Amino acid sequence: MPKDWFEWHALYQSETLLQQRLQIVQGYIATALDAQPAGTIQVVSACAGDGRDLLGTLTTHPRKADVRARLVELNPHLVEQGRSALAEAGLTEEIEFWQGDATLSDHYAGVVPADLVIVCGIFGNLADEAALQQLIGNLKFLTKPGAFVPWTRGNRGDIIYSDIARRNFEAANFDEVEFRLTATGDMGVGLHRYRGETSPLPKNEHWFVFSGTPDRAVEP
Repeated sequence: MPKDWFEWHALYQSETLLQQRLQIVQGYIATALDAQPAGTIQVVSACAGDGRDLLGTLTTHPRKADVRARLVELNPHLVEQGRSALAEAGLTEEIEFWQGDATLSDHYAGVVPADLVIVCGIFGNLADEAALQQLIGNLKFLTKPGAFVPWTRGNRGDIIYSDIARRNFEAANFDEVEFRLTATGDMGVGLHRYRGETSPLPKNEHWFVFSGTPDRAVEP
């Protein structure tokens, strides 16, 4: 089993579920970019890993030059890998990898509210539904009115955790744009759009609590 999140991300090379999830997420990111008006598109990604979801989308997307993004990730090896991918793609001026705790509000100062906020791979690493409600409710600090939010949540047994996430998005003033299950049926991937108003970003506060560990093959 993976010992750290860098090892966990290596599972994208072999885990069908992760590959299916990534493909859907990249499609949703493309949908969000396609919907933006002319001009700069501001993007932030929390717990961004090596940024393969956004970078893989931008490689062939016609709005690539319009994107300005901050990808927040704590693991230094993932940040290093992501920065190498940025350099290879020629996107170092447009996109920055920010090494730091993605749960801390200060790491988003100056780049929010955003047009696209990526929160994939997080929901399954929260302690309970109260923590999920907190995170989704606090997206108001990061999103512009009309901003898109792609997300993922695994299901287990008879508990459809992805449906719980969908209900919480509705309660937090988000409209569902699209929702799909992976072909294996055990991972939900959603795209929601914020219909509320932006709230000022608080200083030095944790807008969610990440409690998961990388000793699982896939997100629970």
